[in-house]
Amino acid sequence: MGFSFFLVFVATFLLFIFLVSLYSLKLFFFDTKTTTSTGGKVPPGSLGWPIIGEGIAFYRAGKNGAPESFFFERIKKYSSNTFKTSLIGESITVLCGAAGNEFIFANERKLVTIWLPPSIKKILNSNPNQHQKSPSSGSAAGEDETKMYRKFSNHLVKLVNVGLIDTIARKHFEENWENQKEVTVYPLVKNYTFCLACWLILSIDDRTRVEELSKLFGIVMAGLMSVPINLPGTKFRRAIKAAKIVRKDLVTLIRQRKMELSTTSSFTMEKKPLNKQDLLTQMILSGEDGEDNVMSETDIADKILGLLLGGHEPPTVVITCIMKHLAEHPEVYNEVLKEQTDVIKSKAPGELLNSDDIQKMKYSWNVACESMRLATSSSGAFRQALSDFTYEGYHVAKGSKIYWSSLSTHKNPEYFPEPEKFKPSRFEGDGPAPFTYIPFGGGPRMCPGREYAKLEILVFIHHAVIKYRWEKLLSGDDKLIFNPLPLPVQGLPIRLHPHPTKK
Repeated sequence: MGFSFFLVFVATFLLFIFLVSLYSLKLFFFDTKTTTSTGGKVPPGSLGWPIIGEGIAFYRAGKNGAPESFFFERIKKYSSNTFKTSLIGESITVLCGAAGNEFIFANERKLVTIWLPPSIKKILNSNPNQHQKSPSSGSAAGEDETKMYRKFSNHLVKLVNVGLIDTIARKHFEENWENQKEVTVYPLVKNYTFCLACWLILSIDDRTRVEELSKLFGIVMAGLMSVPINLPGTKFRRAIKAAKIVRKDLVTLIRQRKMELSTTSSFTMEKKPLNKQDLLTQMILSGEDGEDNVMSETDIADKILGLLLGGHEPPTVVITCIMKHLAEHPEVYNEVLKEQTDVIKSKAPGELLNSDDIQKMKYSWNVACESMRLATSSSGAFRQALSDFTYEGYHVAKGSKIYWSSLSTHKNPEYFPEPEKFKPSRFEGDGPAPFTYIPFGGGPRMCPGREYAKLEILVFIHHAVIKYRWEKLLSGDDKLIFNPLPLPVQGLPIRLHPHPTKK
């Protein structure tokens, strides 16, 4: 038994050495090319080490709290806003700066289309290869996907009203914040955003069930941000398993909902409460009118899995960072408190917030925008070239993987003087120049949930500042660490100071 294991180990090790050698030769020849076979210039850069590429440098920059340094160092080294690198096992062409952002957004579904790394597909898709398209057909596939998400996101916006979010926020603070002297912000905010997403998307409000799902989604998120090694005990393997469990639960819920719908007439459906018109119901009903392709149960489960991740993790990061900045800048906190107090003065006791109240929270939203600039939850995204094209004099071949980075503008002193300073005033008046501030992306693929995110962020901040002042419990090692999402060390523990209750 032991000797057999040893032979397998030796054979595996030799195979690994052989593959690394082949990969090294590939990188050597590719890395030293400066022109293509047709004479076009190749972007400058390095593909780094075999297999891992420049991943260690990218990861280290995030752990040091300055992920933008990875991009700025290469921009300076190559004297170019366009360069090549190797991340996640792929050769990547990186487009930086406002011009790079504008080019990507303007050419979505023309020259470029969305691309997801195989490791992410393995976790989020029940069949990662099922929808695999060639670069030439990616435009149509991407357009169909965009239309689908736009349709259901528009329905989600219709479901969302400020009063509903306010009700859930009030319940959240009553159950988790009241009578507490010290709390850790990140897990509590995650509880708020995930409960809200579960209700709007699935009509689930059972606390035990939500907590079980939240734990599984935490494992999935940790795997998405880990090294994609599919071996027992790794975060990546655990994420794959957790995603399968979530998907199985979702399929069961989908079948239950279908049974409910099959015994309910269209007339009575219109009379059902809001929660029965959730996003899951709309996904099931789509296609029954013959206008759309009917999605299978596993397709719906995959979409819901992605929507639940996107619907709670990014807003959680933003709110946590806002809480951090308000603790660090009392003068900013005081301005937010004044604005939110004015909102309260215009309302009857216990009256829920409405859309007019949200419109009055202009300074609070500037604070949120500045927090997203400093710690955006979306530092960039991958694309794939649909055809050969030239950008800034460099040839990009069809099928090439491309990356655009919001960090290359958000932290750039050319666009934001003193970029490390927290200054909500940057967003007064006309705000930043076009294509420099892009926390929600841009173009046809701009995040359709941005208005939903705005509501849940502002409602939470409203209740937090109306109820409390707070101070950080970690005065030293509390910097943001990007892994890749930006989060304070230890989840931002704080001490609460409730405002005196007015009689």
